[in-house]
Amino acid sequence: MALGRGFWQWLTGRTGTPPEARPRPAVLQRAPSPETPPEAAPGEPVPTLTQEALAARFHRYVLDLPPAAQTAPSEAEQATLRRLETITARFDARSLPRLPSILPQLLRMLRSDDSAGSQLATLIGRDPVLVGEVLRIAGSAHYRTAQPIHSLRHAVVLLGQEGLRRVATQHVMRPILQASAGMHAHLAGQRLWDHADRCAHASAWLGRQVGCEPFEAYLAGMTCNAGTGAVVRLLDQEAPPSLAPYSDAFLAACMQLGAAVSLRAAEYWELPATVTGALDERCRASQQPPASPLGLALCAADLLAMGQVLSERGLIDPDTEIEAPWPEVFGPAVILRCRQDLARQFHGQGIKP
Repeated sequence: MALGRGFWQWLTGRTGTPPEARPRPAVLQRAPSPETPPEAAPGEPVPTLTQEALAARFHRYVLDLPPAAQTAPSEAEQATLRRLETITARFDARSLPRLPSILPQLLRMLRSDDSAGSQLATLIGRDPVLVGEVLRIAGSAHYRTAQPIHSLRHAVVLLGQEGLRRVATQHVMRPILQASAGMHAHLAGQRLWDHADRCAHASAWLGRQVGCEPFEAYLAGMTCNAGTGAVVRLLDQEAPPSLAPYSDAFLAACMQLGAAVSLRAAEYWELPATVTGALDERCRASQQPPASPLGLALCAADLLAMGQVLSERGLIDPDTEIEAPWPEVFGPAVILRCRQDLARQFHGQGIKP
């Protein structure tokens, strides 16, 4: 079931304006964890990672692969990649999981200022999974109140329209990323969800700094991996076991195909043009810097989310500095605050192994 373009337009509200700047690379400052560790002793080197090295570690984490000595693709990998490119070019977005039937009606109600909390609670009550999500989010530290959440209606009123739109979006995207099959894909689905969850948060945070509509930025981050699971499943089917653990370049190319399929999924769902435009810019970021504010926010958030996930799993030092683009748009102080916000937001939630 696809959602119409007009539906997503009222849901998000406005579009962004592309900037003209093409900034140069810089380095993201390290982000302390909620329990800030002591500063490194003078002269002690701070760990650093290039964007490529960070992405390579993240891709191997997603697929549960060990490090590989080979960085350039082998001839066999190149042949496999050509097969994957041919298959993904024919990918049918209708093969993705269907959107929950409750979603369009719920978001139509959220559009209206006249919708009462009791009406929303009644509708949400028809979907037990969504009920659990609403109660979980309303009871989280972000919405902590003096009184415990005593009813679904109480949770609905506490979250408000913006919070409910976010919960509903998560309700859609989580099963799409997690409903995978195959040797790698089941585990990868959860890990891609963890990344998308953090990418959405960071994208909304950074988007505010450059005038993006926050929910559009959140939606772009949440859908950034919508098609990647499909490519992971293809990798299971098309890549001979002898290819593993794969070269870094081969994995990067596979994830690039995943980004392209994610864009096609977003277009199929008729997401706002600003969101699909940002996802398109993310696909081309290695060759051409993003031109729109949302594209810049999404690409930076993508890196920050990778770093956050790896840090939570203990796969990189929390103090690691990460090479990042566009300091004229997001200066080191802004990036540092965003990383600190990510660490606070997701501290204690844990990531499933």
